[in-house]
Amino acid sequence: MNKLINWMNEKFAPKLNKFTENVWVASISEAIMIILPMILVGSLLTLFSILNDFISWLPDLSPITTFSFGLFGMFISFLTPYYIMEKKGYDTSKIIAGATGLSLFLMLLSPTISDDGNISFILERLGPSGMMNALIVGMFVGFVMSIFKRFSFFKKGSELPEFIIEWVDSLIPITLILFVGWVVNYQLQMDMFDVILGILQPLTLISQSFAGFVITNFILVFLYSFGMSPWVLMPILMPIWLQAINENASLVEQGLDPENINTFETFFSGWLGVGGLGATLPLVILLLFAKSSRLKAIGKTTLVPSLFNINEPIVYGAVAFNPILMIPFWLNALLSPIIVYLTLNSGLVPIPSMLFQLWYTPLGISTYIISGITGLMLLAVVLATMFLIWFPFFKVYDKQEWNKEQGK
Repeated sequence: MNKLINWMNEKFAPKLNKFTENVWVASISEAIMIILPMILVGSLLTLFSILNDFISWLPDLSPITTFSFGLFGMFISFLTPYYIMEKKGYDTSKIIAGATGLSLFLMLLSPTISDDGNISFILERLGPSGMMNALIVGMFVGFVMSIFKRFSFFKKGSELPEFIIEWVDSLIPITLILFVGWVVNYQLQMDMFDVILGILQPLTLISQSFAGFVITNFILVFLYSFGMSPWVLMPILMPIWLQAINENASLVEQGLDPENINTFETFFSGWLGVGGLGATLPLVILLLFAKSSRLKAIGKTTLVPSLFNINEPIVYGAVAFNPILMIPFWLNALLSPIIVYLTLNSGLVPIPSMLFQLWYTPLGISTYIISGITGLMLLAVVLATMFLIWFPFFKVYDKQEWNKEQGK
């Protein structure tokens, strides 16, 4: 175990940090985080829509979701090149880069333009379904714009105003970018939305498989056990999760059953993030009954955050780099998703089909919202399993710490 910890500290962690600090990955991450409130708006309205089932006279607020979360792809297409230019130090060009990204994104959605000038888009392509298109467009625009920033038509010290120089220097890259879009969409008649979905279909299928679901959870928890926040992988996972829950909602609207199990809702609103990623709430509760005064204090200190699925205090205070507690942390990351996947896949519990990313809602409440009574029954089984896994390791660790405190 010590060799593994040393290797993670000295070799793996620096490489992972270098990857996540890369301009391209960091820009995607920041773009997603800055518009996270748009996702939360959609989640809040999910609560309101539940009330509609009982109070018929309440107004239909779904348009608010449509024009917040439903425009997610548009926001990403603007913000990704914006942050790429900012992180590369080209602040004066970040807004025009964002606008160019938005223009190319809309062009490649193959809008229908009528003879009288009306233009129409397929609305779902502007939202989470178009997020991957938006990321690719954003990185392409950021790449081209950053290359052309190395050149200028004007010499240093030119007497022309800075904004005039920026205008002229931006003409070629903007024209080139939109020309590429024109060729793809209007000359080659390629629907890039369908093309990208086709390319990513294998990745989507793998992520929604049994192995993909279990491995996703284990990787997140494994990294967390070495002090690396699982949020570093959100630029990779969030597009998959958002598209998956959006597809589930569309299937339900058509009267069909949802199919995608690997969603944010399953992880953090349903059954796996009990107290936070890695199911640490059972450990916190056990610490309240520890003989060791130190561990009991940790339990009392971390209980309230854990109830709201905030588990950085307990992970960094007791679990990370602790060989005794890392093992049950990993075991829960493997066994719990196996139980959840098999149960959801069998149809015994409904697969989540509504956007609900209020991750700080205590499990139990959020579980009932997304899956009803049967979801709570599954949560009880998962909780019992988690307690059984944590208990023997907790006892060993508690005895070890108590002996230290007694001077043994």
